[in-house]
Amino acid sequence: MTQRDRDTPLPVPTAESRPYWDGLRAHRLVLQRCAACKRPRHYPRPMCAVCFSLDHEWFAASGRGLVHSWTVCHHAFHRGFTSETPYVLVTADLADGVRMLAPLAEPDASRLSVGRPVILDYQDVNDDITLPRFRIHE
Repeated sequence: MTQRDRDTPLPVPTAESRPYWDGLRAHRLVLQRCAACKRPRHYPRPMCAVCFSLDHEWFAASGRGLVHSWTVCHHAFHRGFTSETPYVLVTADLADGVRMLAPLAEPDASRLSVGRPVILDYQDVNDDITLPRFRIHE
């Protein structure tokens, strides 16, 4: 496992988001969907934006998607990320019906294009946290 700078902020899973983070730790993408209308959603949240149901369920997602957009970040938004700049953030439309934002696993954005296939990868930060990353899928 890789160890990040201790000043780098890490996510703090909540009771609501715990299945998502547990899935990533197991190198699986687990997404939430409305139990009433079956609309998938990402990020995890308590209420469906479509039918306003408070009931939800979790499902295994493929993690495959297409690039919607990306940006190259040259300035760290927090000093803990300074050593990682520049880095590429990819917004992808997943085949599972949600849009997801995650860093690109490689530092070079030259191979990216709108519609390019990507697949989710996993970065083990410590024993408790695994972060999502996208890789270009050939």
